Amino acid sequence: MDSFRKRGRRDSESLPVGSDHSSTGNTPLSLPPSSPPPEFSDEAAEALVEDEIEDVNSDNMDLEEEDGEDLFGDDMERDYQQNLELDRYDLDELDDENDLEELDLGDRRIIDAKLRRRDMELEATAGRTKPAAFLQDEDDDLDSNLGLGIPRHRHRVYDEFAPNAGALDETGELPLESIADVKADSIAEWVTLDPVRRTIAREFKNFLLEYTDEKGTSVYGNRIRTLGEVNAESLLVNYAHLGESKPILAYFLANAPAPVLRIFDRVALEATLLHYPDYERIHSDIHVRITNLPTSFTLRELRQTHLNCLVRVSGVVTRRTGLFPQLKHIRFTCTKCGATLGPFFQDSSVEVKISFCHNCSSRGPFVINSERTVYNNYQRLTLQESPGTVPSGRLPRHREVILLADLVDNAKPGEEIEVTGIYRNNFDASLNTKNGFPVFATIIEANHIAHVDNSGSADDDFSLNRLTDDEEREIRALAKIPDIHERIIASVSPSIYGHRSIKVAIAAALFGGVPKNISGKHKIRGDINVLLLGDPGTAKSQFLKYVEKTAHRAVFATGQGASAVGLTASVRKDPITNEWTLEGGALVLADKGVCLIDEFDKMNDQDRTSIHEAMEQQSISISKAGIVTTLQARCTIIAAANPIGGRYNTTIPLSQNVELTEPILSRFDILQVVKDTVNPEIDEQLASFVVSSHIRSHPSFDPDFDILTKAPTETGIEAKAIPQDLLRKYIHYARERVTPRLLQMDEEKISRLYSDMRRQSLATGSYPITVRHLESAIRLSEAFAKMELSEFVRPAHIDKAIHVIVDSFVNAQKMSVKRSLSRTFAKYLL
Repeated sequence: MDSFRKRGRRDSESLPVGSDHSSTGNTPLSLPPSSPPPEFSDEAAEALVEDEIEDVNSDNMDLEEEDGEDLFGDDMERDYQQNLELDRYDLDELDDENDLEELDLGDRRIIDAKLRRRDMELEATAGRTKPAAFLQDEDDDLDSNLGLGIPRHRHRVYDEFAPNAGALDETGELPLESIADVKADSIAEWVTLDPVRRTIAREFKNFLLEYTDEKGTSVYGNRIRTLGEVNAESLLVNYAHLGESKPILAYFLANAPAPVLRIFDRVALEATLLHYPDYERIHSDIHVRITNLPTSFTLRELRQTHLNCLVRVSGVVTRRTGLFPQLKHIRFTCTKCGATLGPFFQDSSVEVKISFCHNCSSRGPFVINSERTVYNNYQRLTLQESPGTVPSGRLPRHREVILLADLVDNAKPGEEIEVTGIYRNNFDASLNTKNGFPVFATIIEANHIAHVDNSGSADDDFSLNRLTDDEEREIRALAKIPDIHERIIASVSPSIYGHRSIKVAIAAALFGGVPKNISGKHKIRGDINVLLLGDPGTAKSQFLKYVEKTAHRAVFATGQGASAVGLTASVRKDPITNEWTLEGGALVLADKGVCLIDEFDKMNDQDRTSIHEAMEQQSISISKAGIVTTLQARCTIIAAANPIGGRYNTTIPLSQNVELTEPILSRFDILQVVKDTVNPEIDEQLASFVVSSHIRSHPSFDPDFDILTKAPTETGIEAKAIPQDLLRKYIHYARERVTPRLLQMDEEKISRLYSDMRRQSLATGSYPITVRHLESAIRLSEAFAKMELSEFVRPAHIDKAIHVIVDSFVNAQKMSVKRSLSRTFAKYLL
């Protein structure tokens, strides 16, 4: 305040006599005592405060200059005089005998980092640390008070777009904890900063090299070695592992996947080069594929909050385009001087354009150098909601999925897949024309694709193709059980009582035979086709539904709603390229699986004849719209049909009971006739089983208080059922890895059986017996050998196959000849 008083006196003394003192800029001391106070304004107040601050600063500088330490005193030379007591080394601390090696730059940086970390811990213990968000100005070394009683105003700068400079080490990296404090408008902008990007790269590299499982083995070290062995370019990273080890990186990955995945890809290539230094000559990029994302959405649950985030969705592939080259690193050629410009990274959303040549300083024109431009594989899928996830009364929604690099051709139409990718918006001119400009279409840029099996689980870690050693040992142990055939049959549709013959036929169809290719010219199918014909209410459709859930790949169709085009293939014009393309039907989509057709008798004759080629040659020939090709349809067909009039008439032959032609009947290996006969004892057991099954299936069922605990709970087959998950793995293991061969086959027995069946077929008017049924006996014997995981077909397997064929043939006869046929073929069943 003294300085303010001096200021007022100096101003009043310096003013001339008679000058105008009514200005608002003058101080009140210059006014006459009787004058009213001047009108106060904001501008005057600001000017007054600024003048006061300037005077205080100038006074403080004067005090600082007056109170400063004089370094050049009279006795300054005394500090440089000789002192024998101090001017010597401590002999105890010298080590002249041992020569220390010179530290290299890497070791020196490690030691400096440890010392710096120790100093930071000591400062944190002493409470001398400062907030990371604030930076010191250039006057921080001055005293904050200066002894004037007035706190000094420090101008601290908050840099919200740059990390704390004090936390950077010599390599320009940050501690992992520092990048968690996001000092930017968004995470995507934060991770693009150089220090943050280098820190993410360092931590992800440590994760790849150091993460171990429960046994202490390096998880991703083994995956990188496997990647090099198969020449792959995708490295699978489990999101749960990343979240457990580096939660900050997992958080950044979920919210800003595009820039973070680019960092991950570069680090994955560096980690791969540690094992394979020349791997860049095979693949220039390694793509990190994220699996096991914890949250999953349906297509109708995606909203604008999910844009530019990592999402996981599932659905059925309905359409797939061909492969197109996409620009990845583009190079331009100047048409004036011929210089090559680039490469420039081509983003998927913004087109790269240049307007200046650094060689001739011209502004073009420029053309793309197609020879030196690097391209990427590009493919589009249409993903539709799975039928089970669509709400009642709603139509399924769909999204476009973009596949890049090695993800192309990873999914086919009809497959149910799980896509992990980035949910983006995409400009669509057609939407803007209809709805106005600010409307964008949405796409999913796929990062990882997993196939979903019929149990609803993806094949990331629990795939049938990736059985563990323990599961394989369990399957092998199960195959050594003596009654494995009976246990498998008892496990087929355990919720259905009885119908042993149908369960045997379905079990044989699920395992299948061995396909053969004679000299590469003649193919013999190994799949077993089954027809279920019988009265209504005999659980035919339930058997088909069970197969749909159990088979590794199954397609369900109905005869009334299926046409020839829907079963085989259709030709349509692609909306993107305007080219004619093929879309596979049910039989094509079920390739290497099972095609289930319910209400087979309701199909039109023209539609039914379209599957003749698929059932025997297992291919579909197309000659439409200039497209001539052959599609594969290597599938098992299990069909269900009702007889004429609704119920099966046992007094007439089979051909008069069903509206199916002889060519189609001969293509079925097993024809099971299901009759609803009246048997009081069996009916009573069936009723008890159904009631008990309903009670045991109730959500609030308590086995201690079940009133029907003594009711029959078995399926009418005296064998213990196998758990369904284990049965599915057992079937898939047998189909993929077991190919039994015929050994010591009783050819005479098979030939006599074939001759007797043909003779009785003509005499009784039953369905015709052809050479296909002879091949069916071989396929069935191979299926029974697969049930035991046997490498050879033994006589016991052939006997079981003969039993199934004879039982099927006899049960299809009319009642008048059935008993005599049973006696005729009894010699083959001994």
